Amino acid sequence: MAANVLEEDSMEQDIESPVTIHQPKLPKQAREDLPKNISKECAKRKIQRYVRKDGKCNVHHGNVRETYRYLTDIFTTLVDLKWRFNLLIFVMVYTVTWLFFGMIWWLIAYMRGDMDHIGDSTWTPCVSNLNGFVSAFLFSIETETTIGYGYRVITDKCPEGIILLLVQSVLGSIVNAFMVGCMFVKISQPKKRAETLVFSTNAVISMRDGKLCLMFRVGDLRNSHIVEASIRAKLIKSKQTKEGEFIPLNQTDINVGYYTGDDRLFLVSPLIISHEINQQSPFWEISKAQLPKEELEIVVILEGMVEATGNISYTL
Repeated sequence: MAANVLEEDSMEQDIESPVTIHQPKLPKQAREDLPKNISKECAKRKIQRYVRKDGKCNVHHGNVRETYRYLTDIFTTLVDLKWRFNLLIFVMVYTVTWLFFGMIWWLIAYMRGDMDHIGDSTWTPCVSNLNGFVSAFLFSIETETTIGYGYRVITDKCPEGIILLLVQSVLGSIVNAFMVGCMFVKISQPKKRAETLVFSTNAVISMRDGKLCLMFRVGDLRNSHIVEASIRAKLIKSKQTKEGEFIPLNQTDINVGYYTGDDRLFLVSPLIISHEINQQSPFWEISKAQLPKEELEIVVILEGMVEATGNISYTL
């Protein structure tokens, strides 16, 4: 009987003995618990953002001495200006050119004596029906914009007027091409397309397939797709090197599937973007208790081609 009892006890112990499961090596976020007595100051602490919620970088350039470099690329400078300044420059350029050539037309008429022979049918003026600066200004607008009402016309007895007509026509075409091209590029910028690309409000750190992952969701609200969409992520955090050098706002790449191809998105339905926190991850040495105290920022960059226009769209 004793032997039987011992055998039954041993069998029960074998049955009830827990199965040993080898857990994967996890970073400090999963191994340390977050203390409950976090100070309110740490919880309410506001960090100045590197990239704002609207996608604009919160960076202001100061102490720029070589400002002439902006003028060497005047087209890009005009495109980068705000709409109110762009429209102001657009109106001012046309108004100044019309006034400038209108003044020259009036000077030609004045120097030839056309103003002294107004109403004289025997006198052939440089420009018919030009009787003052206002009419010269109107003729300048008609010439540069090629309106051609037919009331004021240049005659063949004024060679200097013919030369001025050629000069104004060529310069007017250049001004039109430059300003209209600038406005077209500014209008066609796909910045508003980014308004319909939405990200999840919060990113979460959780276990997924036995691995600790940082995850967030991205989706497109429009029916027109983003062609060849790809996603990247950067960790913005100050760093001190082993030599003692302090690097503010250091950028570290966060792998969101570069080696597996998961960073190439087919953005038809909302997708979950995952970053595995392994030994190559910049979050590996940050503990769960230390994470709320860290001054860091994650910038996600979604890049793709707008199907409707073919323009490249960047979303931050």
